[in-house]
Amino acid sequence: MAEVLSQDEIDQLLAAISSPADAAAPAGGPASAPVAAAPAAMPEMSMPSPQQAPASYGYAQAPSQSTPMPLPGEPRIFSQSKRKKPKIKPYDFKRPDKFSKDQIRTLQMIHETFARFVTTSLSAQLRALVHVHVASVDQLTYEEFVKSLPNPSTLAIVDMQPLEGSSVFEIDPSIVFTIIDRILGGKGYSTNLSRELTDIEISVMERIVQKILASLRESWANVVDLKPKLDKIEANPQFVQIVAPNDMVVLVTLETKVSEVEGMINLCIPYIILEPIVNKLSAQFWYSSIRKRSTEEQIENLKSRIGEIYMPVKVEIGKARLTIGEIIRLQRGDVVKLDIHADQPFILKVRDSAKFFCIPGIQKMKMAAKIIKSVEEMDKIRERSTFTDI
Repeated sequence: MAEVLSQDEIDQLLAAISSPADAAAPAGGPASAPVAAAPAAMPEMSMPSPQQAPASYGYAQAPSQSTPMPLPGEPRIFSQSKRKKPKIKPYDFKRPDKFSKDQIRTLQMIHETFARFVTTSLSAQLRALVHVHVASVDQLTYEEFVKSLPNPSTLAIVDMQPLEGSSVFEIDPSIVFTIIDRILGGKGYSTNLSRELTDIEISVMERIVQKILASLRESWANVVDLKPKLDKIEANPQFVQIVAPNDMVVLVTLETKVSEVEGMINLCIPYIILEPIVNKLSAQFWYSSIRKRSTEEQIENLKSRIGEIYMPVKVEIGKARLTIGEIIRLQRGDVVKLDIHADQPFILKVRDSAKFFCIPGIQKMKMAAKIIKSVEEMDKIRERSTFTDI
């Protein structure tokens, strides 16, 4: 019957194996440590170190000048340098992202077009140099947006028909008072006012916001037939609760410069408003919808815009050639003979270009001209008469 090793003998044996020094190895019977007396029947033998032991001893053969391989069953320990750090993206469950990167890029392209339209319309209305461009497009909670606003502010609440819900335009006070100053006949110098608007100033800003909303409708035309309508203008951000505080919104920040005054215009659109059309907010859909717009619609839009342009119109009675001496001797009562007969019509010109023949008259105690024929029709009649004579 084999003898059972004591706990001290087991500890000594494990110490001998882990140390490079020679130690006694068990060979079918109890082995003694160097400090203990070995039994006479058991000859002593030297145990090679893990570096010197062949593979038959249970050690893995390790290359020279390297760390020895562990025994079977022992855990492997890797150095920190060899560990691959996993790619972890932080995610906040309190404010989950609602818009993809492609949708954010599409919103940016839409509002870059909107910025160009606003630049043109405000420049014409204020008769000043206005420059608007998109600074950023971000998504955040509505509570964060409200907390970032000063009090008082100029907040235009806009009903986003036919979509369900409202959005908010926030205009920097420096831009607001500069616009009001220009509209009311001032120079539009920079002011550091921070107060609520008066009734007259609110009325002025409502007209400006209506112009901005017209540009917003046009910029969104490729995605949805938006018909934004101004609801009211508020001064206290706490009174503007269009959605719940934790709801996600998209914030479009527009850097605006009116003459020498710079400021920001922020457009806040809740996600719940854009949710029915969120699938259309892709660059592919946006570009394809541009190509699908009919030529007739573009022509009608162009005609409506051109129809609002003012052109100078004048009636030319006739012409005469005089020498400088004759012009110098002209006095009251002199008669200048023109190059047309008394029964011939006058010529109506549009920006120095002859367009119509007309006859003089009076309407509501003012001189007037009645158009009888266009110049093109008269030229055709002359061509026909010339062809008949030939």
